[in-house]
Amino acid sequence: MTDSRRATVWGLVAEQAARRGGPVAAGDACTAVVAAVGVTGAWLTAAGGGEGGHLMRVTDGVSERLAELELTLGEGPSLDAAASGGPVLASDLGARDAVGRWPGFAPAACQAGVAAIFVFPLRIGAIRAGVLGLYRVRPGSLSAPELGDALIFADTATLLLLDAQNQASAGPGALASAGGQPVGLARHRAEIDQATGMLTEQLGVSIADAFARLRAYAYGNDLRLTDVARDIVARRLRLRPDLGLPPDGEA
Repeated sequence: MTDSRRATVWGLVAEQAARRGGPVAAGDACTAVVAAVGVTGAWLTAAGGGEGGHLMRVTDGVSERLAELELTLGEGPSLDAAASGGPVLASDLGARDAVGRWPGFAPAACQAGVAAIFVFPLRIGAIRAGVLGLYRVRPGSLSAPELGDALIFADTATLLLLDAQNQASAGPGALASAGGQPVGLARHRAEIDQATGMLTEQLGVSIADAFARLRAYAYGNDLRLTDVARDIVARRLRLRPDLGLPPDGEA
């Protein structure tokens, strides 16, 4: 990790921001890392609590699906990386150890066409800002140069995300703007948060329990978490207090 390589990585991130037509942001590191490291796609999540954080950038639909699977199932490499503070490198999601570690996530990720995942925590000392996740459609480890570059991209994203979080004190929405979060991702997360809040009132439970009910319903009915949240917010779906199932006559 020489200074020259760090400068090269920063240049790639700056070029991505220029193509986007905005100031350099953490999301640009997420986008630029794909071609530089030779992976299929990537996602970046800002630090959060038990709900898995806020998805700030995805490079494709599969990346978004992976992040949502972890949010729905409550397991996966991103959650492990965030908890441990160290990289989680799974070169073959179909292997027995990966399935044993993530019995729900690994098969679902393979079904989505993902064969390998590499997740890096965004941290400086005790400060944890989120995670940067990479995936490939073929199994296999990152080479030593690829791993080194991925770590530099993660460091770059960390600095940019922390800077964005500092700017967030400027007012509502500042984190999303400074972090380069697309409007669609912000809207999806807002719907999940709103649906969780509605469930706390409807079911008379805590926020944590309401979110658990939301995840359980999505998982049990093989639905996307964002779709379930959207139906609850639109009042097309109402969960029962007992098993979290919709009342008779409701979709």
